[in-house]
Amino acid sequence: MAFPQPRPQAPQLPQHLLRTIDCQQGAVRAVRFNIDGNYLLSCGSDKSLKLWSTSRGTLLKTYSGHGYEVLDADGSYDNSQICSCSSDKTVILWDVATGQVTRKLRGHAGKVNCVQFNEEATVILSGSIDGTVRCWDTRSRRYEPIQVLDEARDGISSLKVAQHELLTGSVDGRVRRYDLRMGQLHVDFISSPITCVCFSQDGQCTLSSSLDSTLRLLDKSTGEMLGEYTGHKMKGYKLDCCLSSKDTHVLSCSEDGHVYCWDLVEGSLSLKLPVGKAVVQSLSFHPTETRLLTAMEGRVQVWGAEQEEMEEDVIAT
Repeated sequence: MAFPQPRPQAPQLPQHLLRTIDCQQGAVRAVRFNIDGNYLLSCGSDKSLKLWSTSRGTLLKTYSGHGYEVLDADGSYDNSQICSCSSDKTVILWDVATGQVTRKLRGHAGKVNCVQFNEEATVILSGSIDGTVRCWDTRSRRYEPIQVLDEARDGISSLKVAQHELLTGSVDGRVRRYDLRMGQLHVDFISSPITCVCFSQDGQCTLSSSLDSTLRLLDKSTGEMLGEYTGHKMKGYKLDCCLSSKDTHVLSCSEDGHVYCWDLVEGSLSLKLPVGKAVVQSLSFHPTETRLLTAMEGRVQVWGAEQEEMEEDVIAT
């Protein structure tokens, strides 16, 4: 006798606040998980970059060397290096263990909004308000970029690298996808200034958020619109969006103090997460688990699917 299969469980969402970290570095401009999600990076308006333990909320290292507020950061695949960018127009490559500056890369004509390593951490890609993406070789001693992509007609607000592809979002309202192996450029016109772009985990789609308070999911190869997600507020700030680790949900920061989470396929709002009373500046989804980081004012919040035994509520350093 065959029993009916149990219905698949709905994917859980990170709706329980596990801990709040008082970063003490001014306003937190960006928060990022590292490659395995065991650590997080917080970028401060006080010119500092901090590395924290995700599970315990303890400060592991402070990196100082930028001349103005830090806007974005990324960790390498082996956790030995960090790259960061700043309003001081520079990109810095750090040695994680010593906290020392390995390279300080200059060449952008304005503040650098976004930065990321390629998969092997042999190249750093940085996007600036000057409308260019610059590619820097981390292994050579050259201080000039190995490539400059200057197709954008306005500032670059966001970039993501996946294998041989680069995705950029610009204030000119266009999402550009560079196939670096084939030397091809694909452009999708959104019409509203882009604040954040990302690839889906399966690499088939692109997600972009823009200042018309709309997120758009596009088929990567055809540019066809697969979904629109609205309800949040994004009118004047450069805020993050992302997909959950299994591509089931679309998440976005909002100016009304919430993180909005939509079902990717249905487009319906699954969760409106109350973070606080200010703008949610940044978010980052754990690479494998149901964990979420949010940044508001000077604090970072760690969210999980289930309540955990907490060591301390607020950890100040």
